[in-house]
Amino acid sequence: MIEQELETLNHFSTLVIDFFVNYSFQVIGAIIILIIGLIIARWVGNLTLKICQRHNVDVTLSGFIGSTVRLLIITMVMVICLGKFGISVAPFIAAIGAVSLSIGLALQSVFSNYGAGFTIILTRPFVVGNTIRCNDVCGVVEEIRLAYTQLSTEDGEIITIPNKHIVGEVLINSFENSIVEASIGISYSADPDRAINIIRDQLQQFDCVIKEPAPQIGIACFGDSSVDIAYRYWVPTKQLFDIQFQVNAAIYSQFRQQQIEIPFPQREVIIKEAPAKQPEATLVQTPN
Repeated sequence: MIEQELETLNHFSTLVIDFFVNYSFQVIGAIIILIIGLIIARWVGNLTLKICQRHNVDVTLSGFIGSTVRLLIITMVMVICLGKFGISVAPFIAAIGAVSLSIGLALQSVFSNYGAGFTIILTRPFVVGNTIRCNDVCGVVEEIRLAYTQLSTEDGEIITIPNKHIVGEVLINSFENSIVEASIGISYSADPDRAINIIRDQLQQFDCVIKEPAPQIGIACFGDSSVDIAYRYWVPTKQLFDIQFQVNAAIYSQFRQQQIEIPFPQREVIIKEAPAKQPEATLVQTPN
């Protein structure tokens, strides 16, 4: 029993010695190539990242390009190392291709987000700090990733939009500002020019209202009970509702002080009396 175990151990040690004798140079060469390849991959990846940053390429795109170059070099080094051991890489490549196809079909939606994110970073339809509106969602761009884009609202909410829902859709970019559109009605007996001047003066009192482009004020339409004065102005998106409420309150207060009537809806009702009914004729029968 002991002799059989010793024989097995001797056979195993012989195989190990033969392996190192026959493949020692290949193993050492593969290890050296792997170490040098990893060093070169890291150096080239960092160099690519610095070149992209020097040319003001987007941060996310720069990191993506640097990581892709590093991964490609490591893949080539691994293929060379496997070739040192006499291992054919063709079956591995075929297997990787089949697995990649299966994963690609399963993660098609995820990959479409990455493709859309790459398009956004490359074409730059908007950047961080812009105000965008897409698919009934509006906010200030806080972060652009390959898979998604994050927006923030005045209420402090964070909106995450998958990039595939941005690319190919109607996109409105108003940069760092948003437009406020409002109107107020005055009576037909009031002077519209005076009302327009009051609104313009009140808008000029607010430093947060953007001066260029200048606010737009004028008669929008003629209603049943009032002349509607519309006004449009730009404000920083982060202060949209706050400034709008303050402007409306100031205009209303000034209208009351200047005795400009803001009419409420009126309807004129005319009641007509029905004509008096004529007495019905009665038929009187007389005996013959």
